[in-house]
Amino acid sequence: MTDLIVMNARVIDGTGAPWFTGSVLVDEGQITSVVREATPDVDAETTVDADGRVVCPGFIDTHSHSDMRLFEEPTLEPKTRQGITTEILGQDGFSMAPMYRDGGASEWSAQLGALAGRTDIDWTWGSVADYLDAVEENGIAPNVGLFVGHGTVRYNLLGMNDREPTDDELAEMKELVTEGLEDGALGLSTGLIYTPCTYADRREVQELASALEPFGRPFVAHVRSEGRWIWDALDEFVDVGAEADVPLHLSHFKVAGLAQQGKASRATALIETARDRSVDLTVEQYPYAAASTMLSVVLPPWVHAEGPEQTLEYLSDEETRARIRRDVEEWRLEGWENIGVLTGWDDVVISNVGTDENAELEGKSVAAIAGDRGVDPIDAVCDLLIAEELAVSAVFHMMDEDDVREILAYERTCVGTDGLFGGKPHPRVYGSYPRVLETYVREENLLTLEEAVRKMTSLPARAMGLQQKGLVRPGMDADLVVFDPGRVASNATYEDPRRYPNGIDHVLVGGEPIVRGGQVTGATPGEVLTCD
Repeated sequence: MTDLIVMNARVIDGTGAPWFTGSVLVDEGQITSVVREATPDVDAETTVDADGRVVCPGFIDTHSHSDMRLFEEPTLEPKTRQGITTEILGQDGFSMAPMYRDGGASEWSAQLGALAGRTDIDWTWGSVADYLDAVEENGIAPNVGLFVGHGTVRYNLLGMNDREPTDDELAEMKELVTEGLEDGALGLSTGLIYTPCTYADRREVQELASALEPFGRPFVAHVRSEGRWIWDALDEFVDVGAEADVPLHLSHFKVAGLAQQGKASRATALIETARDRSVDLTVEQYPYAAASTMLSVVLPPWVHAEGPEQTLEYLSDEETRARIRRDVEEWRLEGWENIGVLTGWDDVVISNVGTDENAELEGKSVAAIAGDRGVDPIDAVCDLLIAEELAVSAVFHMMDEDDVREILAYERTCVGTDGLFGGKPHPRVYGSYPRVLETYVREENLLTLEEAVRKMTSLPARAMGLQQKGLVRPGMDADLVVFDPGRVASNATYEDPRRYPNGIDHVLVGGEPIVRGGQVTGATPGEVLTCD
């Protein structure tokens, strides 16, 4: 008797090939057979009748910020109810390990509170292996993999300091990357608009990326700019990959700000040129025209260079605040992604704060808050960051929908969420994958159903080096989603983002249901994915 059968389904195997009517058989967490029979004569302990709905591989979120959230909410309901069965952590240069610096966990947590979320959990780990053990011991519904964060590695040696590492320090940083890879990390990530990553020069980035070459694992980047300096930033990233001879993956591919809107074709052409140079480069995108990140990113990099406590002191000092204002309003720092001015303060909307006192500001723009308080936008930003001890996130409406469509249709684009939890979050946290299936497949015919599924399954599995994921094929892990293509819909909006989707009926990880009938089961069969 087989463990489980999903029968009477439209099977979409993840390759992009046309669907067919069939059934999927599962034993001991793996797919054992895929047959072209709607109702095969097979005895199974558990039967899922798809009733003509689609069964496909589980969706792989190539850009997750669930690193700390998963300890408090191991079911990760906003993600799993979208059909996500695998989360890739350690993004934008921010991993929770390795962490060996004295007092580092507390300061790192304060620095990343708006990105990773504040939590009361004790940091019991130091190494990547220790962190992954803690995740596994806690239990998790989806599978998780981890990238070593460039910023984390740099912080261990240099703190938040804006300086070049010595040769010995750079060698130690590289050793930390190698240690993380040996512990099973999937690759290395950086976020070159974020401190402390932004302090790194090309030499540092190149040297750390070279640690990946013996392992054949990818280097993932939020490049230095997606707006004013985007072309230089993309050139730097491609050159690093070419010289280090490592696979590259570009995080949340976009062209941002009015000056770059309409230039998606130029950006995708650059990706193709890189591949013509024999650079293995893939990209990902969240399917929305707004970004979301820490509000503190609107501050000049020097404000963060001495750690979060000093940052708060700077924000409280009128003379220093005047310097911040000039740097921002006059765009005085060459190469700095001045994201507040790039977006426009009317389109920077607060999405999450940590205190009840400021909860009413969630959903309001910086411009509106400044107007209500009779101050300029920089003062409004600084005052809010002080009140919340930097733990503020925001939504940045900075892209054009036509560019979003063009990038999504690009054959090398994976789908990811880049979702930050809490407050009034970006709707991508709850709705990214259903939005693709509803809006860009069913309503607009931008993608075929099979191509959309490929972008959510086998393509991200290939980009992340996950050999057992992303296909409905015998021998592959039984991570599966059953959904109704005529009913699937994202209910999450910017105004009301914390709404679950329709039409995602069943989600299985290793053959065990984590979502049944559209509701989480509470099961935590997820595994830590490592590269051995």
